[in-house]
Amino acid sequence: MGKQKSTAMATDKAPEELARLQKGFAAHIRDPESAAAPEGIEDRRMGIYRDLFFNNISNFLSANFPVLKTLFDDRGWETLCRDFYSEFRCHTPLFPEIPREFLRFLQDHRKANRDDPPFMLELAHYEWVELALSLDETEFDDTGVNLNGDLMNGIPVLSPLAWPLSYQYPVHRIRVDYQPRSIPENPTHLLVWRQQDFSIKFMELNEISMLLLQKLKEEPARTGLELLTELAADMKHPKPEAVLKGGKALLDELKGKQVIIGTLP
Repeated sequence: MGKQKSTAMATDKAPEELARLQKGFAAHIRDPESAAAPEGIEDRRMGIYRDLFFNNISNFLSANFPVLKTLFDDRGWETLCRDFYSEFRCHTPLFPEIPREFLRFLQDHRKANRDDPPFMLELAHYEWVELALSLDETEFDDTGVNLNGDLMNGIPVLSPLAWPLSYQYPVHRIRVDYQPRSIPENPTHLLVWRQQDFSIKFMELNEISMLLLQKLKEEPARTGLELLTELAADMKHPKPEAVLKGGKALLDELKGKQVIIGTLP
C-alpha cells in the first residue's frame, strides 16, 4: 500500500518536474550568460540547441533587415539580435511575425545606444513593410469596380494594398556609404504596394503626389476632379489648371501601376 502511494505521489509530481525542466532549458537557451543549464545535460548537447535556436532568429532577422544589418559590424549585429532574443517577449508564436516583433522591440523596449543610427527605427520599418505587404491577407477584389472608368469624373478606387508612407529620413537611399546624421529639411514620401502577381513595388512621391494619395485614402467617395480641385485650393496654387492636368496624368499612372483599381460604377 505504501509503495502504491509513493508511486502515485511521484506521478503527481511528474508534470511539475517536466515544467521546471522545460522552463530551465528555455531560460538557458534564451540567455546562457544569466541562466545556468539544467543539471545532468552535457554542455556539448546544450551548445547544439543554443546555436540552433539563436542562429534561426539571427538568420531570419538578417534576411528581413538586410540594409540595417550592413550598418553594423558582425559583433554589433549579433549583440542586437541577441538582445532581442534574450530580453524581448514576443506576442505571437508565428515565425513570419518575428520581424514585426523585432520592430516592436526597437520601438518600445530597447534602450537607444549612442552608436545607433538616428534613422534606425524608420529604416527597420521601411524594410519590414515589404514583408508585411507580402503576407497581407487582404483580398485584391475588383468586383463591382469599373476597371476602365473615367478617373476624373468617376470615383477612383485605391487598392487596399497600396501604402503611402512618410519618413523623416530618406530610408530608401540609406546604405553603408550614405548615412545622414541629422533630419533633412524635407520629409521623404514613399508609396509601397502589392500588385496582383504579388510583386512588391516602390515609388518615391513628391509633396503633391502624397497629398493626392492621402485624399484618395481618406475621402473615398469623391471624384478625381473634386479631389484635385480641392488639392489646388489647399495649395493656393496660382494655376489650378496645371494641378488638374498633372493630377490627371498621375491618376492614369497610378491606374497603370495597379495602385488605383478603377472607379466606382
